[in-house]
Amino acid sequence: MTNATTQNTTHHHAPRMLLHEVAPEVQKAMLSLERAARKGLETSLIELVKIRASQLNHCAFCLDMHTKDARRLGETEERIYLLNAWHEAAGFYTEKEQAALALTEAVTLLPSGVSDEVYDRAAKHFPQEELAQLIAMIVTINAWNRIGVTTGLAPGAYSA
Repeated sequence: MTNATTQNTTHHHAPRMLLHEVAPEVQKAMLSLERAARKGLETSLIELVKIRASQLNHCAFCLDMHTKDARRLGETEERIYLLNAWHEAAGFYTEKEQAALALTEAVTLLPSGVSDEVYDRAAKHFPQEELAQLIAMIVTINAWNRIGVTTGLAPGAYSA
């Protein structure tokens, strides 16, 4: 198999590792960070951020989890399906959500940087304390995505 073929192979096996079993203190710390990061943020916004970061990071496990959670919390199918193209479907998201999604993309794709324009757009819609929480939430989901992708967690096992 070539590298290109290997990279596109779907996981049909057990995870490489169950980090929560092998490193329970790391799992505990991640869960503490998650709880701290979500304080003061709207639950619907949190799920949109988590789904969008997971799309960008190609974390199927987290996409499965957070789309299920979003549905359980009342998110519409339309908004979930259009999230990958939110720029073109801006009318489905509030200006505040759009600012959060733009920041999510910038922080997730960090090598391109977080421009003043993107940061200022978010700062316009989020008071400083809430913006700090949003940044922490984006960092947290990116960490979870990296754990899920690296350890080979497969979608489907999570139930909301």
